[in-house]
Amino acid sequence: MGCPVGGSQQTVILEAYTLNNNRNTRFANWVAYKVTLDRIASGGTRNWKRDPVLPESDTLAPAAYTGANAALSIDREHQAPLAGLAGSSDWQSLNYLSNITPQRSALNQGPWARLELKERLLASRPDSPPVYVVTGPLFTRKIATLPAAPDVEIPSGQSSGNRRVCRVYHGSGYAPRAANICHYQVTINEIEAKTKPHLNIWPSLPEDVAAKLKSRKGALAKAMGCL
Repeated sequence: MGCPVGGSQQTVILEAYTLNNNRNTRFANWVAYKVTLDRIASGGTRNWKRDPVLPESDTLAPAAYTGANAALSIDREHQAPLAGLAGSSDWQSLNYLSNITPQRSALNQGPWARLELKERLLASRPDSPPVYVVTGPLFTRKIATLPAAPDVEIPSGQSSGNRRVCRVYHGSGYAPRAANICHYQVTINEIEAKTKPHLNIWPSLPEDVAAKLKSRKGALAKAMGCL
């Protein structure tokens, strides 16, 4: 199905994940990764670093997040998740700030953490195929900027799409900690309409197949516990 197209020319390909960077927002347009049983691991430490591959002006340094949690209840959220990919040989790259977005603590520690757990549970099932995921921030409205980097806008939402039977979730930046992820399932078409720059997700699919899959919610949600 391929990675999304329509982003920038700054694509970074690593063993753990692939991302497309946005030099204007200084966050990724999208991050794609694969969860398999051998990649799931605990014990990965959080040692934040500026991405050494990207120009310094196009991404953030750790100091940009100073005071964000105290002032805005903001966490550093991994796009490609640490728990799901810490078994990768280059797992330390998961802490590059190009793979991080600021996310409300309630969302990061609540519904988003539960969504990533369900990805790991799917990948851990006997004879399970890999779980392929594309995720990224959404900027649909202005909510705040980072206190230590006032020119950096905080994303208003987050999307995550799964290539196994089209499972997509749109997480509002203000989703409460107890929010049910099943209530946030949407279609690929709905996500694409909110992306800036506009992204074409699953570009390698035949046009007729893409039109059908992108217009409906996927069946994988049932395997993740949604009725």
